Amino acid sequence: MTATYQRIVLASRPTGHVTPQNFRLESVPLPAPGEGQVLIRVHYLSLDPYMRSRMVEARSYAQPQKLDETMIGGTVGVIEASRNPNFAVGDTVLGTLGWAEYGLSDGRGLMKIDTRAVPMSAYLGTVGMPGVTAWYGLNRICAPKPGETVLVSAASGAVGSVVGQLAKHAGCRAVGIAGGPDKCSYVTGELGFDACIDHRQHTDVASMARAIRAAAPNGVDCVFENVGGVCLDGALACMNPFGRVAVCGLIAGYDGVPIPIQNVFALVAMRLKLQGFIVSDHLDAWPQALAELGRGVAEGRLKYRESVAQGLAAAPEAFIGMLAGRNFGKQIVKLV
Repeated sequence: MTATYQRIVLASRPTGHVTPQNFRLESVPLPAPGEGQVLIRVHYLSLDPYMRSRMVEARSYAQPQKLDETMIGGTVGVIEASRNPNFAVGDTVLGTLGWAEYGLSDGRGLMKIDTRAVPMSAYLGTVGMPGVTAWYGLNRICAPKPGETVLVSAASGAVGSVVGQLAKHAGCRAVGIAGGPDKCSYVTGELGFDACIDHRQHTDVASMARAIRAAAPNGVDCVFENVGGVCLDGALACMNPFGRVAVCGLIAGYDGVPIPIQNVFALVAMRLKLQGFIVSDHLDAWPQALAELGRGVAEGRLKYRESVAQGLAAAPEAFIGMLAGRNFGKQIVKLV
């Protein structure tokens, strides 16, 4: 064990695009666990879009990230020292220790994970918070019936990729929206979506709506929305009566750009249900979701892809790239 470890703190709040200057890499003393505590060596760090909204002092579902404190983030790692009877040295655990090489915990919020059939990093993606987000939004809000059409924005990402595969397993037509031909080829060829629309080729609402109609000739019954803007407005123009829209994220507006809904009348005309959700509000659903997702990965029925940045110092640029759509699949940082 080293005498110090590195962490990244929020140095300043971004205005507009996030920049490397909003972060600071620090070396701090390595703590010793007190009574009831464990010390964890972080192996993988998760980078997720929700972190962007926590970087500003806006009213939201959670408190803003504090300045000069370790950036929030999901982690998987191995316990190196324990004074907690519920955890042993060598246990692999999932937690929220943030952008740091080590973390101290009293055990609350830690979950032991089994890496024999599911890789450690997958617990930050398909068998973690993004996967449960996909499972909950699709099954509990969209609740698609066999034969219906499910449209998924950011379809090659950590959440969207799971939504489309689960929709296909449920007997639905899955249509994705992704950025660029490589991502669209992955969505249809590897993940098994029926069609994928390249949003870079359809930058206005009318063009996006035409592309959706071509990919979903029977209309859209369910939308799993991760982006907003042109994607959402184009989708609303193609909805069938009594369609459902699960709003998971609105990454198009995470840098403070307004994202008004132009086709809002469709909510009335098509009698649509539009519901935003935060998966941490629904902890009762996690055990069932994680069990199903874990089996899917272990049996090879749920496929996923990761973009892996190497070393803690690479986290800010990887995070900025993820917000710009440069990642392919789940964005993680490998520390060990």
